[in-house]
Amino acid sequence: MTAAKAEPSPPEGLRLGVAQATDIPALVRLLDQLFAIESDFSADASRQERGLRSVLSSPTACVMVARSAAGTPVAMCSAQLVYSTAEGAPSAWIEDVIVDAAWRSRGLGRSVLLATLDWARSQGATRAQLMADLDNQPALDFYRRLGWATTRLGALRLQLVDRQ
Repeated sequence: MTAAKAEPSPPEGLRLGVAQATDIPALVRLLDQLFAIESDFSADASRQERGLRSVLSSPTACVMVARSAAGTPVAMCSAQLVYSTAEGAPSAWIEDVIVDAAWRSRGLGRSVLLATLDWARSQGATRAQLMADLDNQPALDFYRRLGWATTRLGALRLQLVDRQ
């Protein structure tokens, strides 16, 4: 199934754009909300800040945000490109789709995700994939409404470094 290209349109008074290093504190707060509902991850501000700095400085990654009228990021979505041998082209790995609790149900998740997918297409990506917490039914329903399909692949994880 191919996702239709759609112009993301945030609600009135909100702006979409690529995150900047100055947004990191607000993005760490958003990730704190995300990791509070994902049982596989836990919030650690220093790790999230380090990760965001790396993603923001990478030419093969993007963090899209929706900003309030005051300029504060209130929603985010990240993508990192990998080269897919199955596709013979770049593929986008989508992560960190979160909308601040006070801003939910306004179309911001859809807007930042579609803008991120547009960025991925502009970089030559032919496929996008993501993982979602299987206990987060609202997130699973959200992705399905936007055309995402479940695959037969399962996610496995191996910790390479002890994080004490």
